[in-house]
Amino acid sequence: MTALQAAAEEGYAVAFVPSEGILVALGFTMILTFMALIMTRRLTPMVALILVPTIFGLFAGAGLGLGDMILDSIGNMAPTAALLMFAIMFFGIMIDVGLFDPLIRFITRLLGDDPAKVVLGTALLAGAVSLDGDGSTTFIITTSAMLPIYLRLGMSPVVLTCVAGLMNGTLNIVPWGGPTVRAATALGLEPTAIFVPMLPSLAAGLVVSLTFAWMLGLGERRRLGLVDTSRLDGAAGGTGLQPPRIFRGGDPKPGARATLRTGNLLTVDGARTAIATTEFVDAADTAMADTILDPRRATLRPKLIWFNLALTLAVMVLLVLDLFPLPYVFMVGAAVALIVNFPRIKGQADEIVAHAPSIVGVVSMVLAAGVLVGVLNGTGMVAAMANWITTVIPASLGPFLAVITGILSIPFTFFMSNDAFYFGILPILAESATAYGIEPVEMARASITGQPVHLQSPLVPAILLLVSLASVNLGDHHKKVLWRATVVSLVMLGVAVLVGVVPLAA
Repeated sequence: MTALQAAAEEGYAVAFVPSEGILVALGFTMILTFMALIMTRRLTPMVALILVPTIFGLFAGAGLGLGDMILDSIGNMAPTAALLMFAIMFFGIMIDVGLFDPLIRFITRLLGDDPAKVVLGTALLAGAVSLDGDGSTTFIITTSAMLPIYLRLGMSPVVLTCVAGLMNGTLNIVPWGGPTVRAATALGLEPTAIFVPMLPSLAAGLVVSLTFAWMLGLGERRRLGLVDTSRLDGAAGGTGLQPPRIFRGGDPKPGARATLRTGNLLTVDGARTAIATTEFVDAADTAMADTILDPRRATLRPKLIWFNLALTLAVMVLLVLDLFPLPYVFMVGAAVALIVNFPRIKGQADEIVAHAPSIVGVVSMVLAAGVLVGVLNGTGMVAAMANWITTVIPASLGPFLAVITGILSIPFTFFMSNDAFYFGILPILAESATAYGIEPVEMARASITGQPVHLQSPLVPAILLLVSLASVNLGDHHKKVLWRATVVSLVMLGVAVLVGVVPLAA
């Protein structure tokens, strides 16, 4: 029974019930249409997430029942929206009061003005924070620390989102992360039995991701036209790589824009012309001039830095212990931060308003993604796509099901949620594979290699948070990251086959 048939029996006002073949065609066409529209910049992601599924949902026969499907999905998205809303507010307050200023100073001194080192440092920072298994935290911290440096040097924020997304996606297979636990639960396995043998694949994926980061950094170095003054000055005191101008456009492509959305950080719009340093920073303040954070901003609270650090650590510990729902943790954290740092009502109101653009941007995309998820699930497109893929695999390819599963995990975990793939498709494939002597644990290992691509999906709230914080268009992010993430996934799968933890053939 399809979802539409079930909806019709429950009294929803569906127009008609299409065949499974039609649902498969509509599902794939809807996803491809959405991707094409945002990557060609015909529509903003939020608009595309609302209109494209609505049109295809009507074609799928949802009729007047479409609203109920979408509201049910948005209801499921509400905790995620609340989490991101108050997480942005909390970390935005911490940025404004100066908690991250010492970290940014340290990173700036360590990396200097070389874009290649900055991008590699971004990858290492994102990788380190990704070990907690939470993408939203990773992207908030990485963006908070690194985006000011990108803006100062005129580097493209799309490079930041690409590198952070790659590292977080590669490390998403850790056993306390979502996909490994889902695969283990779906097949009745221990997460460590899946993860530990995949350590060589994880190492290879990280090496490839770091290599991509270094190459992207070299590309930014060339684009910005850095001059090696040590060659020009010789022994007369050359200082190595120096930018001929400090500020340049955030991205060479039209319409690009880079903003760290807090009330006290500068905005640099994508323009090719240089901007004078003296317009923005006090030349005498070399530390904060390195990050274009105003060292005299009214929101700085240097006397409260230890309290704010303790509060942030407490929030992080509660996130790891999972004692309370995550949205509630950030709600309380943001409220305490506002009361202590801004005791007057006007100060609290001003701080909330300062972060409103970021909050509206990411929350609107998360809720809009509920339309896409609601149509995919409510019309039965996801189930139809899952059934179709399991029936079109010829029997002659049965011995290769483990590798096929790894390859299928790349597009399927991008087009659908991890829940749909691991609880809907993987058990069917694993059951079929047992007839050829392929163990369920081997299928589970293969299934997690698509995570570098999955993390770039618009169905993943964390990636919507990342592009919103960096003011990067989702389509621009996809054009830069998707093929690289696919390479990382294929390398991870290939290494798993080479070391024998995923069989090439039964």
